[in-house]
Amino acid sequence: MSLIRRSNVFDPFSLDFFDPFEGFPFGSGNSSSGSLVPRTSSDTAAFAGARIDWKETSEAHVFKADVPGLKKEEVKVEVEDGNILQISGERKKEQEEKTDTWHRVERSSGKFLRRFCLPDNAKAEQVKASMENGVLTVTVPKEEAKKPEVKSIQISG
Repeated sequence: MSLIRRSNVFDPFSLDFFDPFEGFPFGSGNSSSGSLVPRTSSDTAAFAGARIDWKETSEAHVFKADVPGLKKEEVKVEVEDGNILQISGERKKEQEEKTDTWHRVERSSGKFLRRFCLPDNAKAEQVKASMENGVLTVTVPKEEAKKPEVKSIQISG
């Protein structure tokens, strides 16, 4: 697992991996080959929509992603432009032997990519990530909330 800080131009339409033309005969042109044909099933598998929970505690923003079967080396956690958290990875398709007979294939393979715009109180430079039992946990500490200044005003009269 690697934590990479990058700085690119912010694209508000790429916060989540979503292709509205996925599955249409003409495709969207976003396939890895650059052609206008639909992507293969390994590229658009159910795994592409990795489910991620995001909760905010008093100390941090905590992201949890189920990534069963992946090693930490197969997952990337990146911070772009100081406030975009990107979690990505890939599960490789199992090698098929010519002598094997497959009766059912239900496990998904392929790439996933999720992006989250972090709030202003996030300390993106202090992101920590860990993985245990197929669950990736990304912790983004928060800045301490500034207490509102209370000013007493004398009442004249």
